[in-house]
Amino acid sequence: MTAELADLVALAKEGDQQAFEELVRRTYSDSYTLALRLTGDEDDARDVVQESYLRAYRGLKRFRGDAQFTTWLYRITANCAANQLRRRTRHRHEELDEDSGPVMDADHDPAVLADAADLRARVEGALALLPPRLRAVVVLRDVYDLPHEAIAAELGISESAAKVRLHRARRKLRSEVFPGREDEQDEEQAHAV
Repeated sequence: MTAELADLVALAKEGDQQAFEELVRRTYSDSYTLALRLTGDEDDARDVVQESYLRAYRGLKRFRGDAQFTTWLYRITANCAANQLRRRTRHRHEELDEDSGPVMDADHDPAVLADAADLRARVEGALALLPPRLRAVVVLRDVYDLPHEAIAAELGISESAAKVRLHRARRKLRSEVFPGREDEQDEEQAHAV
C-alpha cells in the first residue's frame, strides 16, 4: 500500500529523504508540464522544475498544509517560471518539429490536418508572446481547468485580478490568432446597440 501525499509530506517534513523523493516522483510530470507551458521551452522548463523542487525542499518545514501540497508546489513552479522568463534577454521562438503535430493516417484529410497544425502553431506563438503574468492565468484556467479561486491562490492575487488577467489574456490571444476579428466583433456590437 502506498502512502498518500499528505503522509509523504509529513514524513518529508521530518527529514525522510525517501518520502521527498516519492513526492517528486508523484508530482514531477504535472510540474514539468506546467513549467513547459509557462516557459514554452524544454530546457527552461527543466531548469524551472529543478529550481521548484529545490525551493520546495528548502521550504517544506514552513509548509503549513493550508493548501494541498500540489497547489503549493504549482505556485512555486509558476513563480520560478516567471523568474526564468524575466531572466531571458530576448524572446526565443522554436519551430514545432514534425513529431509534435497531429498523427497522420489515411483516414484524415491532409488539408484539415494542415489547418489544425497551423492553428496550433499560431496559438502556441501567441501564447509565447503573452507577458508571463497573463500566460500563467491562461495556462492554469484553460489547460489545467482550475477555478478562478484556485488560480488566485496559486498566483497570490485576488480572484477578481485573476478574472481580469484571464479576460485580457484571452483577448490578446484572440487578436493574435485571428487578427481583424476583434474589429469585426466591435462593429457588430456597435450596430446592435
